[in-house]
Amino acid sequence: MKLVLAMVKHETNTFSPLVTDFARFEAWGLYTGQAAIDAYGKTNMPLGVYLNLAREYGAEVVLPMAAEAMPSGPVTADAYKRLTDPILEAVRAGCDGCLLDLHGAMAVEGLEDGEGTLLENIRKIAPDLPIAVTLDLHCNLTPKMVNNCTALIGYKTYPHVDMDVVAGQVGRVVMDFLAGKRAKPAMALRQLPLLSQTLCQGTDDEPMKSAIQACVDEEAKGLPCASVFGGFAMADITEAGTTVITVGNDQKQADTAADAIAAKVWDKRDLHIYQHRDLGDTVAKAKQTGAKNLGGPVILLDHADNCGSGGTQDVMMVIAEVLKQGLEDVAVGAVWDPAAVEAMQKAGVGATVTLDLGGKSDMPSLKLKGKPLKVTGKVKTLTDGEWIVRGPMYTGYKVMMGPTAVLEVDGRMQIVIVSRHHEPWDTGVFRSVGIEPEHKKFLLLKSRIHYRAGFAPLAKATFTLDGEGVTTSDNSIIPYRNVRRPIYPLDKINDWQDAAK
Repeated sequence: MKLVLAMVKHETNTFSPLVTDFARFEAWGLYTGQAAIDAYGKTNMPLGVYLNLAREYGAEVVLPMAAEAMPSGPVTADAYKRLTDPILEAVRAGCDGCLLDLHGAMAVEGLEDGEGTLLENIRKIAPDLPIAVTLDLHCNLTPKMVNNCTALIGYKTYPHVDMDVVAGQVGRVVMDFLAGKRAKPAMALRQLPLLSQTLCQGTDDEPMKSAIQACVDEEAKGLPCASVFGGFAMADITEAGTTVITVGNDQKQADTAADAIAAKVWDKRDLHIYQHRDLGDTVAKAKQTGAKNLGGPVILLDHADNCGSGGTQDVMMVIAEVLKQGLEDVAVGAVWDPAAVEAMQKAGVGATVTLDLGGKSDMPSLKLKGKPLKVTGKVKTLTDGEWIVRGPMYTGYKVMMGPTAVLEVDGRMQIVIVSRHHEPWDTGVFRSVGIEPEHKKFLLLKSRIHYRAGFAPLAKATFTLDGEGVTTSDNSIIPYRNVRRPIYPLDKINDWQDAAK
């Protein structure tokens, strides 16, 4: 038995000004062949599970591409071709099955559905090839993806700490089919006219908590796989939105379960929309909470500038407000500003520097200009930005933030400044530069929900700060032009089935 394993992952924010070229994938970590096996074989990511499954089934493995890039703007056509051509060539060379780790929200220059097109191209080469696919919970699932694979599944957790679990689940379904141990699975797709916001998709909270529980309940009845994809609303593409997919032993089982889950998701549609609050008022409340000496940090979320959803990670609005209100003992993770890091390297540890920090990126899609913040502080730390994830998300993976520095401002705030975009989902973003996050009074994180993977056990309180950026949850300023209509909340909809038609 010969298997082609591959990973190509990107969450595309079509409003982001950040260019997603081949170099951006290389910066995160792009591997092929044995190097890919070495990089992912001991991680809890889907490729690690697929490699274990291949060994269990005694299969030869070909791994032509393992690539991921931090979310940003549309993938260039050149990068897409260079990422996907090796996979197509490996399939063309002959194989018995294909196990893929994809994201599900990749938009490419001139192409809205990167994953669906890749799967369609594989099917053109090998029409009957068994194909398993794992997808991110923020996948904008399309009929093209479903129609061109054997079985697919999405993560049931956000933050994504079950990647290994779901990969094993769908991988075993397809491997058993390939080995003749089960009939070909049937799938049922339900596209809801719902543009759910990422900030409302934490699976420890409603509405996603009960949506995921509905999937678990159906699987407990014997359904092989059930998934709810919250979708990714920062992708202005036709088929953005929330979907349900079931993998059944037969079509009736799949359809019945999909309808039941979709109805439960739709009933809580109002909870998928975030309600904004005044930034100054929220910071003031956080300051009062922090003054109570809770014995651990208060989390401050600069969610509108989350690079994990395509943010520029250099918007200084929230940081400026926190400084203005005089919060003490704050650690910030992290600001993207390679020029600032270079200036701090030249100055050296212990030097006092004045910087125009951040604000290097204009965001024309939202008519926002970059606004640097002039700060004076001491260079506390300089590192290469490399460290290993020890927490529950991306466990064992090597993070490369690029040259990294810590600037201490007024003795009140320590700002981690990076040269490559990285969302702070693990405490390593601080520990790797000598900051012990559990002993800080405030942790200001440019994150939405993924921070919970590493920081939820430390947090004594959490405040969502509504600043500016291309990962905003304020629908009133997002210029949607391509998303299918009608769709809630942009349109008033009562019956999702009528709207879907």
